[in-house]
Amino acid sequence: MGLAHFWAQGDLVTQAVAVLLVLLSVASWCVIALKAHGVWQARQCHGRALAAFWGAPSLPAAIEAIRHADRTGVLASLAIAGANAAELHRQHSERGIGAGVSVSDFVTRSLRSQIVEAQASIESGLTFLASVGSTAPFIGLFGTVWGIYHALVGLSGATQVVLDKVAGPVGEALIMTAAGLFVAIPAVLAYNACTRGNRLTLARLDGFAHDLHAYLTTGMRGRPGDRLVDLGAVRAGRGG
Repeated sequence: MGLAHFWAQGDLVTQAVAVLLVLLSVASWCVIALKAHGVWQARQCHGRALAAFWGAPSLPAAIEAIRHADRTGVLASLAIAGANAAELHRQHSERGIGAGVSVSDFVTRSLRSQIVEAQASIESGLTFLASVGSTAPFIGLFGTVWGIYHALVGLSGATQVVLDKVAGPVGEALIMTAAGLFVAIPAVLAYNACTRGNRLTLARLDGFAHDLHAYLTTGMRGRPGDRLVDLGAVRAGRGG
C-alpha cells in the first residue's frame, strides 16, 4: 500500500502519467515563483520610479533616475522609447520617413509599440499556468482510470475476489486524481492572482504613457482623467 507500492505495481502508462504530473508541478511552481516575484517587485518600485522620474530636473536626468529606480525595467523602457521617439522626430521631421508626421503621432506610435511589448513580457507564463490548471485534473483522471483498469485486469484470473484485494489497487489508482488536483489548484490560484497584479501594472503603465506623451509633445503633464493609449484597443488589435 502507498506510493511506493503503487509505483511498483504500475505499468509504463501509469508511471509516465505520474512523471508528467511531477514535471508539470515543478514547472508551474517555478513560473509561480517568478511571476510572484515580478508582481511584488513592481509594487515595491513603480511608485518610487515614477516619483524619481517626475522629480528630476531634466529629461536626461529623469531617464537616468527611472532606470535606477525601476528594477522591472517596464517603466524605464517606456520612458526611453518615448524620449528616443521625440528626439528622432526632432532630427528627421524635415526629411525621411518621419516627414509630415506630427510629433504627437510619432511619439504615440512608439509608446503604443512599447506598451504592447511590455504587456507581452508581463503576461508571459500565464498561458502555461492556465494550461496546467485546465489539463492537470484530466491527466490525473486518466491515470486513475488506467490504474483501475490495470488493477482489474490483474484480478481477472482470480477464482475468488474479496474486498480487501480490490480496495488496495483501486485506492492507489485514485492517488492519480489527487495528484492532478494538487498540480492544478495552485496553478489556477496563481493565474488569477498574477492576472490581477498585472492589471494594476498595465494601468500604471497606461497612465505613465499618457503623462509622458503630454510632456514630450507639450512640455507639461496631462490631466489625470485623460488617457492616450487605450489598452483595451491594443489588446483587441493583438487578438485580431
